[in-house]
Amino acid sequence: MAARGPLEREEGSHEQHHGRAANEPGRSAESAGAARRAPGGPSRLSLALTPGPAPLDRLSVVAVQDYLNGRVRAGDSLAKVHVIRAVLAAALTRAMREDLVPRNVARLAVLPPAVAARQQPWSADEARRFLSRARSDPLYAAFVLMLVYGLRRGEVLGLAWPEVDFGNATLYIRQQLFRAGGLLQLGPVKTAAGRRELPLLGIARDALMAHSAMQVIGGPYSAWARRELVFTTGTGYPVEPRNLARSFHRIAKAEGLPPIRLHGLRQTTVTLLKTLGVPARDAMGILGHSRVAVTLEIYTDADDPSRKEAIGRISRLLDRGDG
Repeated sequence: MAARGPLEREEGSHEQHHGRAANEPGRSAESAGAARRAPGGPSRLSLALTPGPAPLDRLSVVAVQDYLNGRVRAGDSLAKVHVIRAVLAAALTRAMREDLVPRNVARLAVLPPAVAARQQPWSADEARRFLSRARSDPLYAAFVLMLVYGLRRGEVLGLAWPEVDFGNATLYIRQQLFRAGGLLQLGPVKTAAGRRELPLLGIARDALMAHSAMQVIGGPYSAWARRELVFTTGTGYPVEPRNLARSFHRIAKAEGLPPIRLHGLRQTTVTLLKTLGVPARDAMGILGHSRVAVTLEIYTDADDPSRKEAIGRISRLLDRGDG
């Protein structure tokens, strides 16, 4: 029976980072990162690449390149094939540390860059339609905060009532909800710039006050109840981040809105701030960017309406002399 080899341990670690996408050939310890150690020792290690196992110490750049090219020809997306190569490269890096291979041939294989599909943020009208449709949802106030302040998912789900100061009309962003070791945990925001004080005004204040009046927590008292989170389940436990995303997509689909990721709400906030002419340094403080250069990079990423307006203004300027 084949025992688990050192490459298998590396592969398991990589899967935790890439999730299900890493569970493909080139994907698990039983396939591309697949180290099978027979009782004879390291000399029996092999890598299961199509069309069959290849001795690990004789694996070549050509063999890996042919395998990756075959995955692309078979219809796998470039993003997926990049993940496969990353998993294989991680396994071979471990093999190099244990002197099983002289070089990491996966890192020498070439792939075109995986270009992510660009999603257009919502317009102000689309954002209003979303909030109108979401008004009866228990997480309505969370969506309001994400659109008004551009809060990140972890920031809004980590918000606690002691950080909501209705008297001084101030919202304090101090902590975030995240998953580590398979468990939901609370921790400080990642950077000093992420710790920010935001004015609690208008629709955001109204949404939080209404949410406070409606929040009812039942069930046995738990350690989470002491955290006084703003957004919880009916038993006082934190909202699963993926459930926030599910609610978002369900509401957007019901309203017939263009599909965007949940993070697209933050990008929508940036677009609205830019449209309103808010200075980049003020937007930086609202969004919690650590450097104004990050905000400026987003601000100068012209979208289609911006390009249309710019070309229109040039056209009108040049057209004035005709007649």
